Amino acid sequence: MKIQDLVQETNTALFANKSRTFLTVLGIVIGIASVIIMLAIGKGAQNEIQSSINSLGSNLLTVIPGTSRGGPSGTGTGGKPLTIADANAIRDKILLVDEVSPELTTRSQVVAGAQNINTTITGIVPEYQKIKSIDMEIGIFITEGQNRNFSKVAVLGPTVRDSLFGIDSNPVGQKVRINANTYTVIGVTKSKGGSGFSNPDDMIIIPLSTAAQYLSGGDSLSSISVTTVETEDLKQVEKEIEELLLERHAIRNRDPELADFSTFNMADLSEAAASVTGIFSLLLGSVAGISLLVGGIGIMNMMLTTVRERTREIGLRKAIGARSKDISNQFLLESVLITCIGGIFGIILGVGVAQLITLSGILTTSVSLFSIILALGVSAIIGIGFGYYPARRAAKLNPIEALRYE
Repeated sequence: MKIQDLVQETNTALFANKSRTFLTVLGIVIGIASVIIMLAIGKGAQNEIQSSINSLGSNLLTVIPGTSRGGPSGTGTGGKPLTIADANAIRDKILLVDEVSPELTTRSQVVAGAQNINTTITGIVPEYQKIKSIDMEIGIFITEGQNRNFSKVAVLGPTVRDSLFGIDSNPVGQKVRINANTYTVIGVTKSKGGSGFSNPDDMIIIPLSTAAQYLSGGDSLSSISVTTVETEDLKQVEKEIEELLLERHAIRNRDPELADFSTFNMADLSEAAASVTGIFSLLLGSVAGISLLVGGIGIMNMMLTTVRERTREIGLRKAIGARSKDISNQFLLESVLITCIGGIFGIILGVGVAQLITLSGILTTSVSLFSIILALGVSAIIGIGFGYYPARRAAKLNPIEALRYE
């Protein structure tokens, strides 16, 4: 059978029952679109998580008081707290360290005129701006002089600014009251995004010395952020910090299991996040793949029904000289054509829905070329795989019995 004849017969057969063909194609469209959408959501979530981590710096190490490990201080509340002296020791004694930022964080009620909110107050040193990659929208950041002089000045996150002074306002020079003290606003940071307690936009930044004197009444810290010049130095710096603090805190035998502090390496966190989001994307793709499998079963069901309905036609074709290969190719082509049509419309639908999700602001999806190629490849495999059995069944029909079929 010539190729053009084969294509013509295939088109005739598919359009003979338009409703059944449409529903079968629709199953493939939904399956392909689901795969693309799910993978786009997974990839988008992975990109956002990685972006959030990278915004903190890939060469960042954080030390916090307490530990989740076992031992006498295993509750996370025992042992010595981290202090400004610990931060200074890290800065002075560890050569591979680039910047050190001791931080004191608490939550408090903040009042500005008739407005008030409960937000995070963070006491910092000027190095904090570089370590956290903070840019200013308005005004200036905390200076060394202000930290040295216990100045009552504050830098607002944009969410705090909008809540206290109005959206996109300029509050520089205005006053805010934290507990019993009044602070002068000297700047507003650019929005970085985030959520919950980790949201840098919903935060007020004041000098560390001021926070220690008026908020905590001591030199204990909530955390110490440390950066290295090279990311490759993180492991070595982490080890040296642990050894230094074990010695300073007089931990018995300098046993890390008894440490009253914990260290977090951003490089390790980034790798862990990538692994988790990768599994998440795989799970979403697998769930979507089930709908594609169901669509493939729909193709097989349709083709088997078609073979049964066209049994006498097959017998007639064989009787006048059609080979089994011709019969097999015709039904296989019908199956592949259905999946190709479904694949094309599925890709269009999947990409379109992914773009709508991005435009809605719910999540920034990311449609990759890999997901499109994967969807097309799987649809082709399904067309061949689920169409092969009905095609072979049609090809093996005995022409005499087929002609007698009612």
